[in-house]
Amino acid sequence: MTEVERRPEDVGEILVKVQEDLQHLKEHLLQKSLSDGHRDVLDITALQNAIQKTEEGIKVQSERIIQVVNNRVTTLPSVDASKGKSVEPSSYSQESVFDLGGLGSDLPLRRISNKGIVDRKLIARYTAVDPVGGGGPHGPSPGQQAKLQYSLKAITDPTSTQNRKAVSENYGVSLPVIVDRRQHKVPTQKVVMGSNVDHLAVLPRANRVDPQLIPPPITEKDARKGILSLMERGLIPPAAELTLDPSPVRQKLVTLHDPQDKKDIPKGPPGSFGDGSYNIASVKLDLDPYPLETMAVMKPQIMRRPISSSDADPIWASPRSGAASAKSNKSLVPVRNMEPLPPPTTPASEFKHLHHRFAIQHGKLREASKDFLAFKQHYCLSWGNIVTMLRHLERLLTNYAVPLAFVSGDKLADLAVEFELDKPPTTKALLGVVLNIDDVMALINRPGRRFLGPDGDDVAATKIQATFRRYKDRALYLEYRRKKWAAGVIAISWVMHVKMAKVRKQLKETRRIQLDEFRRKSKEFASSWERIQKNRRVIIHIPSLGYSHKIRTTIGDFNIQQNQQMARLCDLQDPNVEVIYVSPVNINDETLQYYNKLLGLRPAVESGNVEDQKDMSDRFKIIVPEAINSFPTHSMCLSTLLKYSPRALQRIRNLIAGKEAYIVPGVMHKDDLSLADELNLPILGCEPEVSHLYSTKSGSKRIFVSANVDVPPSDYDVYSSEQLHESLAQLVTDNLDVKRYLFKLDDEFDGRGIAYCDITPHLRCHAWAKKEAARYGEKWSKKWAQEPAYIKIHAEIADILATNATPVNKKLFPTWAKFLEAFLSQGGVIEACPPSESVTAITVNILIAPDNRVTLISSGDQIHAHSPFHSWGLSVPQSSVDPVPLNQACAKIAKSCLQRSVMGYITVDLVTFIDPTTREQKLWAVDLNLWYDDTVSLTSLMLYVTGGVLNNKTCEFHVPPPKKERKKSIRRRYEDLEPEEPPNTNRYAVMSTRLLHTNLAVVHYSVFFQMCRAHGIGFDIKEKQGTAFTLIDSYKREGIGMMTVGEELQGTLASFARNLSVIHQEISAPNMQGTSNFKAVIEDIEGILGTTIQNMDRPEDELQEVN
Repeated sequence: MTEVERRPEDVGEILVKVQEDLQHLKEHLLQKSLSDGHRDVLDITALQNAIQKTEEGIKVQSERIIQVVNNRVTTLPSVDASKGKSVEPSSYSQESVFDLGGLGSDLPLRRISNKGIVDRKLIARYTAVDPVGGGGPHGPSPGQQAKLQYSLKAITDPTSTQNRKAVSENYGVSLPVIVDRRQHKVPTQKVVMGSNVDHLAVLPRANRVDPQLIPPPITEKDARKGILSLMERGLIPPAAELTLDPSPVRQKLVTLHDPQDKKDIPKGPPGSFGDGSYNIASVKLDLDPYPLETMAVMKPQIMRRPISSSDADPIWASPRSGAASAKSNKSLVPVRNMEPLPPPTTPASEFKHLHHRFAIQHGKLREASKDFLAFKQHYCLSWGNIVTMLRHLERLLTNYAVPLAFVSGDKLADLAVEFELDKPPTTKALLGVVLNIDDVMALINRPGRRFLGPDGDDVAATKIQATFRRYKDRALYLEYRRKKWAAGVIAISWVMHVKMAKVRKQLKETRRIQLDEFRRKSKEFASSWERIQKNRRVIIHIPSLGYSHKIRTTIGDFNIQQNQQMARLCDLQDPNVEVIYVSPVNINDETLQYYNKLLGLRPAVESGNVEDQKDMSDRFKIIVPEAINSFPTHSMCLSTLLKYSPRALQRIRNLIAGKEAYIVPGVMHKDDLSLADELNLPILGCEPEVSHLYSTKSGSKRIFVSANVDVPPSDYDVYSSEQLHESLAQLVTDNLDVKRYLFKLDDEFDGRGIAYCDITPHLRCHAWAKKEAARYGEKWSKKWAQEPAYIKIHAEIADILATNATPVNKKLFPTWAKFLEAFLSQGGVIEACPPSESVTAITVNILIAPDNRVTLISSGDQIHAHSPFHSWGLSVPQSSVDPVPLNQACAKIAKSCLQRSVMGYITVDLVTFIDPTTREQKLWAVDLNLWYDDTVSLTSLMLYVTGGVLNNKTCEFHVPPPKKERKKSIRRRYEDLEPEEPPNTNRYAVMSTRLLHTNLAVVHYSVFFQMCRAHGIGFDIKEKQGTAFTLIDSYKREGIGMMTVGEELQGTLASFARNLSVIHQEISAPNMQGTSNFKAVIEDIEGILGTTIQNMDRPEDELQEVN
């Protein structure tokens, strides 16, 4: 049979042509048999049967081809082209002509292209059709037409090989042989393979790595390549939102045709020529601007009109220009006013635009609906999984009594594929295929909706039973969990209790061992003390404040407070001493350089020559424990930090190896015993429990009472409010002349835990009580005489305290209630305030050596600033009381301390005043601290930089006189020289370690000392007077220590105040005054100076009155 090409359109043409050729063959045989004179009809039954079978096969193939072609977008020739060329032969250039070469069984078809110019008259003659006789053909057959066209093509093409033969056969003309003399030029150059187009610009690598960089600009050349090209090359981000203006897509109404129009194609007679039943050109196109009635009228006219060369403006053209046939009249379409069509594209499947939706009413599927049937037909290949999903969906909608739900078939099919091999779909997944999901979800989420289904009663009963069983089981489970938790807590608590008890036991045993070792070393230390003092030794200073943890947490800048005793380095005044100072803060190079220079002044002080300074860095070491960085906010004392610093301990061991050494602590702590045991060194101090016991206010009262020294009227060990009221009432009854009473907490220090209350001014029965005391006279001390007054006073005490008692430190105890709570929790003392407006506090530092020798180190008058109960400095030596009673009282107190195994440095606070009744000077002991005080270190600094001697028996401080320089003189025998006055070697010192100014932090120490030098603030080595500083903090630099030495007390106080004023003016600005206690100190010094001047003028007035 015919060999078919791959293009479905060409195959369709071949099948149609074969069908037409068979029909023409049948008619040709009939006509030939009749023309030869044979009256008998030829027996062509076999041929007819073959033709009939061939026609049936061709019909089947035609239908298949038509179905394929119907799904493709076909195009029509351009209207402009058809108008310009009309029906010239060139319009047939793209069609094929088939020639039947014989009448045998195989009929080869040859495809011949017509590219030449054909005579229009010949074409008109061979293509003319006469409709007479029922539309039969009166011209040549299609095969003859193809042969004629092939001959015409050969005649019109002189280069054809058949040209001479065709002209000779048709016209009898022998043409000469024409030789083609055209020469083909051979390329001389080498062919270059590859692309000859420049590469397009792409996104740089930096932008691909970092999308945040600014993209490169888009050139005009890149823009002409199109948006898709720019996106593929990365010049436009893939996620960019693009808007084309104008839009390339235009909306237009689409004409929808009835599907029956395609099926109800009119068919011609079965034996007629040019039957269009199987012609694909019979498909209806949207290009037809004429109605069907107009087409029916115009068809006969067009079919009767022969095509001639005189046609200039044809109205109709064939969609496929090829060999004219009798059937081509049905494939004609109007081409007038046609626009150029777009290029052919691959047709999309019609099923892509289908949206299958169907309804489920009352949980039942409408299986007879057209929508469901169409959905079922479309997904027939995967219907099994879809049915399963439908049953799940029906069950869900039935259980919740959903009246109507619209289902998306496409989503349901996707869901069926997704859960094909997985577990059953969830409710959320099933509801995802419902179109009216909002309404369905509202019904499903409605409480009790599940119980409206077919089995609602059973479900409700099951739900009730399950809920009750769950409640019952939940209650049992919670009870079980509670018991299990309780058992776990009990077990853990017991385990922790056992472990803690074991740890406490081990710690207690360790503490006991350390205490025994401390006692043993103390005895050895006492026996070898005299020998140690004469030989070279190392003193390890640990200025630790071993207060309780509750007190340490309330102290701001606790480590800086511990470092206020940097002047301990001045123990180097003994040439046999080396000092190891453990610092609680980091020391920078600037501070270290200052102390190197300060300590190097000792040789210059002894010789009086400034140039005799010496480097003392080999005799002292400053060690900073590494644990201060590990526990910055734990408020640990220095002993604890050093205990947890193995590298610092190892360095100390290396420094004291083979040398006599001992530890000088601050406030004793249990960890000091641990350090002593770790370093195998004795401690110049007493046991921590003894130190804390007798350093409390109640403990110091016991020492004073046992020492038989004068103390203010007081009561101690007060722990309840009833005891407080009773003791205070008794004190007021015994001392009706005392106006103010003080309440002191046992564990506090430095005036922090003090409150005061003026009792007698608010006591209504005070006048009556004084009359009763005067009436009883000496018998007033008897209990029976005081009882009526005591009862009345006791009744008023509670109200007076609640309304008039005032704490001194408002930051710690804002109200009396807070103070009273702390007072009753830790205990305290009630003490009478001296009945005088002029009260001077005295501080005496005493050293109780291990061999029980008592040495008075210093004594000085306290200088107060903000409060009379808080001291900021000291003037040494004291000048407020006769030294004899002071020394006697201190000796008694030291002796009482010795009886209680107290050793080391102790500090005694006393007050002196003039008794208004007897006009005698009183001296009361008020406080005792068993630790190394700040004033001890400042006294060491005073003695170090002056080289003087402090005589505590006479309370005088003398420095060695300056050395005289020899002057050369010429013959002085006749000169009468007056004897020179001896120099004043008496000195006074004012010292403090508690000077605070926040603006000091903005000035480096080097700048600070240059500023002091510019204002004459410094120390004169020759005159042994001036000012020296102690640097406390290297980083915050807000606190500083200062000591001023002068010949007279008034001048020394004035110099101290002037130094503070100059420093404040230099480091402060009008808009940046900062926080400071300089102003309060200056005011207090001015008050002291005024009182001193009055005291100096009083004896002169008394002498004048006597005269």
